[in-house]
Amino acid sequence: MARFRALAGGIVVALVLTALPASAHEHPSGITDLVTPAVVRLEAVSHVEITLLDHVGELIHVERSYDIPFAEGTGTVINPDGTIVTLRRLAINPDDVAVYAANKIFAEHHKVKIPADDKKHRLKNPILDRHLQQCYKPESITATCIIDVTTEITAYPNVSPASPDGFKVKCIKAGPKPDSPAVLAPVTPVSGGVGMPTAPLADKVPDQVGAPVSVAGFTGRPGPKVKHTVEIAHLGKGGSAGDGGRPFADPENKADEPVKLGGLADKGMIGAPVIGDKDGHVIGLLVGGGKDGRMIGIREVTGLLSQAKVVPRRGAIDTAFEAALTRYHTKYYTEAAPGFQRVLELYPGNVVAAELLKDALAKRGGPEDQGTRQAAALQDERSTPLWPLILAAGILFLAAGGGAYLLWRRRTPEVVTEPPQPLAAGPPLDDGADQTVVVRRSQPFHVASQQQVMTAPNPAIKYCTSCGMRLGPAHRFCGYCGHPIET
Repeated sequence: MARFRALAGGIVVALVLTALPASAHEHPSGITDLVTPAVVRLEAVSHVEITLLDHVGELIHVERSYDIPFAEGTGTVINPDGTIVTLRRLAINPDDVAVYAANKIFAEHHKVKIPADDKKHRLKNPILDRHLQQCYKPESITATCIIDVTTEITAYPNVSPASPDGFKVKCIKAGPKPDSPAVLAPVTPVSGGVGMPTAPLADKVPDQVGAPVSVAGFTGRPGPKVKHTVEIAHLGKGGSAGDGGRPFADPENKADEPVKLGGLADKGMIGAPVIGDKDGHVIGLLVGGGKDGRMIGIREVTGLLSQAKVVPRRGAIDTAFEAALTRYHTKYYTEAAPGFQRVLELYPGNVVAAELLKDALAKRGGPEDQGTRQAAALQDERSTPLWPLILAAGILFLAAGGGAYLLWRRRTPEVVTEPPQPLAAGPPLDDGADQTVVVRRSQPFHVASQQQVMTAPNPAIKYCTSCGMRLGPAHRFCGYCGHPIET
């Protein structure tokens, strides 16, 4: 029985150890799937409403409106309500669009040549020049222009089918420099009970020089022909917020990573999340451009979030997605598929979950599926005949029973009986009388000897009424005491 229990226990332990990697496994190296569903495309436009008060001749109100795009880049959702972290350059226009609008409306209305920029210019005509200079000062009481400038930022999420209009966001906090972080919040609450997918933020930037990272972002509006781009890079030495951020450098010198990432920043990946290789968390944002792509660290981002009183938070979508990812990357495709289906129920447009679900379904039940291997091994164990185990259990049971019986016999005390006492010699018997056996009881008298089975007396047997000795059938006197026998 003990061996049988040990065998059964070994099987249970083997099953537990087989299933343990699925639950204790950490995300494998190089994972970016935790972040890419939360990456959004950002497009920022300055909208200018301007009214020119032309009183050179008759008073005329000339009204114009201009949309001035000033930034395209990438942001990262860090809260299910749609809060985004990105760069200041993608949220606040550094140019003076009021001056730009004044130049443009003057050139169009008065038919003069003025460059369409945000610099103040002079005209040869003194009257028009005076009116133009007064238009540059819309806040003065003598202004010839009334100008209203608003900034419109649109976020396009990573969904399928692509969102043609996206959703509007506004800047609630920004750092002092163009490459400082900024926090954007939706103008209207994001529709849906569970909100949007979010990206996890790391605690710090890896100190190791050459640490591998990934940069994920968009070079255009998400759509069937524009997927999110993921580029692998490595952290260089030194760098801080004061000197433009931490550089990138290939430890093997096979690629010029600052140039490569600077080009991606110019194509629309400016502000993209830099993802750590260890656990797939965001460790910074891509800055720079041209031939010098760099990274600002996550502590600058979290510091600004603290100033804006925004707490990064993960949601129900992220919980379900991360659980499915763990099973997928450990090759438990049969278990991963329902997890991705659950994610798509919570957030139907999740592009990354849809792609992984398709792959998991294709590999489900195949040779790579660890879940199928485990089930097959368990089935083989279950198909093993039981009669050897039953026979072994029976033998062990009998052996245990026999041993217990022998042990019991050894421990039971034996009853010691006294040997019979010799018969005492009596007086000679009468002629014709049978010999009478005299039994003397030994002392002490044991209580156990009294427990005899009582039977009815036999009338053919007689005893002496004086001494109680047994008499023969022909006795007339007791052979022991000589007492006469009554007939």
